[in-house]
Amino acid sequence: MTDTRTPDPGQGGRPRSRPWRRLTTALAACALAATGLAATPAGAAGQAATPAGAAGQAAWEPVPAPMTTPWTDQVPVDDPLPEYPRPQLTRPDWAGLNGLWDFAVTDADAGVPDSFDEQIRVPFVAESALSGIQRKITPDDKLWYQREFTVPEDWDGRDVKLNFGGSDWQTTVWVNGEKAGEHKGGFDAFDFTVTDHLEAGANTVTVSVWDPTQHGGGAVGKQRQDDEHDIEPHPGGGIWYTAASGIWQTVWLEPVAPAHITRLDLTPELGDETLRATVHAEGAEGAEGREVRVTVLDGGKEVGTATGAAGEELSVSVPDPRLWSPDDPFLYDVRAELPPAGDAPGDEVGSYAGMRSIGLKKIDGVQRPVLNGEFVFQTGTLDQGYWPDGLYTAPTDEALKYDLQAHKDLGFNMVRKHIKVEPQRWFHWADKLGLLVWQDMPSMDTGKVPDAAARKQWEKEYHRIIDQHRSSPSVVMWVNQNEGWGQYDQARIADEVKAADPSRLVNNMSGVNCCGAVDGGNGDVVDNHVYVGPGNTAPEPGRAAVLGEFGGLGLRTEGHEWYPGGGFSYEDQADTAALNDRFTGLLDGIRQGQMPAGLSASVYTEITDVENEVNGLLTYDRQVVKVDQDRVRAANQALIDASRDLPGAVTLPTGENRSLRVTTEGHTERFLRHEDGLAWTAPVTEESGATLKADATYKVVPGLGDETCYSLESRNYPGEYLRHRESRVRRDADDGTRLFEADATWCAVPGEGGVRLSSLNMSGSYLRHHDSEVWLATPGGKQPYDTLSKFTADTTWALEAPWAP
Repeated sequence: MTDTRTPDPGQGGRPRSRPWRRLTTALAACALAATGLAATPAGAAGQAATPAGAAGQAAWEPVPAPMTTPWTDQVPVDDPLPEYPRPQLTRPDWAGLNGLWDFAVTDADAGVPDSFDEQIRVPFVAESALSGIQRKITPDDKLWYQREFTVPEDWDGRDVKLNFGGSDWQTTVWVNGEKAGEHKGGFDAFDFTVTDHLEAGANTVTVSVWDPTQHGGGAVGKQRQDDEHDIEPHPGGGIWYTAASGIWQTVWLEPVAPAHITRLDLTPELGDETLRATVHAEGAEGAEGREVRVTVLDGGKEVGTATGAAGEELSVSVPDPRLWSPDDPFLYDVRAELPPAGDAPGDEVGSYAGMRSIGLKKIDGVQRPVLNGEFVFQTGTLDQGYWPDGLYTAPTDEALKYDLQAHKDLGFNMVRKHIKVEPQRWFHWADKLGLLVWQDMPSMDTGKVPDAAARKQWEKEYHRIIDQHRSSPSVVMWVNQNEGWGQYDQARIADEVKAADPSRLVNNMSGVNCCGAVDGGNGDVVDNHVYVGPGNTAPEPGRAAVLGEFGGLGLRTEGHEWYPGGGFSYEDQADTAALNDRFTGLLDGIRQGQMPAGLSASVYTEITDVENEVNGLLTYDRQVVKVDQDRVRAANQALIDASRDLPGAVTLPTGENRSLRVTTEGHTERFLRHEDGLAWTAPVTEESGATLKADATYKVVPGLGDETCYSLESRNYPGEYLRHRESRVRRDADDGTRLFEADATWCAVPGEGGVRLSSLNMSGSYLRHHDSEVWLATPGGKQPYDTLSKFTADTTWALEAPWAP
């Protein structure tokens, strides 16, 4: 229904007196118990905003989605995503504005349209099927939203906030024709106090959003607006996805006292068993300095309380705290109060906190990230947060939770949220389920040097994001930039983020080895991207080694493809069995080789297929789990368990000659030897000839490509080494190239009854004998010598006394 009272965005002057505004009612005192939020409708305290034209729009239907998820048909028309949207700052009274809004698209420089001829289901973006619009938006377009609402009568006497969880990108809001405010940014929440614009009875809110996506200077992440990214499934999207323009998170109204709490910063301090709490307040003169009280509770029982001034840090005692971890994601309830002051009413909010620490520590001389003082290998996936029906917005809260639960079911303990920031309920589920979160700041467009205005906006938005999520115990690392995309001032930004939140790890950029980007050299981790990987990432003084991206194993699943028959991956797999073998082989390779060498975390690309990418462990529609869940969970658990009991380093006797014996049962009389330039295995005994004995003897020297590893120099051909080339292992002369040096370098990995030798430049692949031939073999790979049968035994060699002195 179109409201005939068209707002005037240019109207200025002092708002006229509102008959609705009578400051007579005190704020309700109780707050929701944050850790027990129920999926109840908006206005759960008996209050609901009246939707625009809801009664007359029964004919509205969503556009058929290109792919449907299990939740596509479960989205209500009038009240989608009805859950309270801000779990760490809860109040009992609120009214959701999700549902049908009148909608129009104009030129980007146009004013309020004369009519709104369509309807859109908020908070789904215009490009999505669930919005009911599903069409391409360009930088030449401006989106317009309008609806009526009625403020509940028992809110009288309180100020009213109009809250937006997220709207991409430049959002302007009018209430009853008067401008309430403007916001720039696509990933941070914002609100406006609209009390002075309200009238008794029906009110009209009008919103405009302009989103230039990569054509502007803002943070965009993976979104792209161009001819290759139309709404229909397309073959050419590569790693870029459909843009998401306009309102994409919950919109709601909330009553607050004139002086009220705006933010609650909660930081655990295990050293003295306290929760550090800062209560921020505003809305009346002196609000930031008023006395506040913070109470920590366990199952309704008070654990500790502290009082002090708003805006100052308090220390709340939490004696003998139950620590939060992926194994035990225990959350304490928190209550923050701004007591009444004279005639001024008070305020109260509910929240929750997890008692945990994150930091760096040297473990056996290696810099490692430690959770609650202990090294736990962080194994996770890259999570893009896209949906085929809702694009940027999950269709339901259960769907939002599903991807995180899938991580837990597959045995992962970490997730990297890739250049997108999810709604606050996503963090709530990560907190409750127990997942460590690496949170990326969405990047600006690639291939561009951002100007001063773009940099100022990007940094401002980043700091708002940090403030809005700093109390979530699941967040353990801020990832500032990625692969050089719109990147600048890495070192400065890393230092500033660390100063803004010293309680977490900071990644100055993910993918320091990629794309010509320059590592800032600081932060807490050095982060490589290696496809397929896992590659070799070494820790540095003061920085732990992490593998920020690897994998990309692809499997097309008929009937569950965005682009049937197309799609891409970094390495296609023939079938499910091949995918399982290859993926678990990568995890085993990290456990056996890279973690003992210093790697502390890995991020697999990716949890689900996304549009044109088919390298997910799940299909894009979340209908199929492509991998063997039990097998992957076991491989992840073995990796995590091994980090708690790290094997000792394997050292070989450099400068000495040795012979390498096969350990596979039934073949233990065979030794590694070269003949006619190729590597083989052959039986060697005391009766063998001198040439065979010399061929089976190697001098162990420091690795040509990395002196922490080893090279095997031929005993009877000095200056020639065992190297791999096109997977075959051979004896070649050192040609002085970096490629040769890397091919001829082998890193020692513990093996049962011997040592395993992993390639420096093909990490996760091993020196293996197969039918007497010696190959560089990849567990679960496509070649006969990659078979998993007897893989560990075939790649384990016993170092023996040299056959030739």
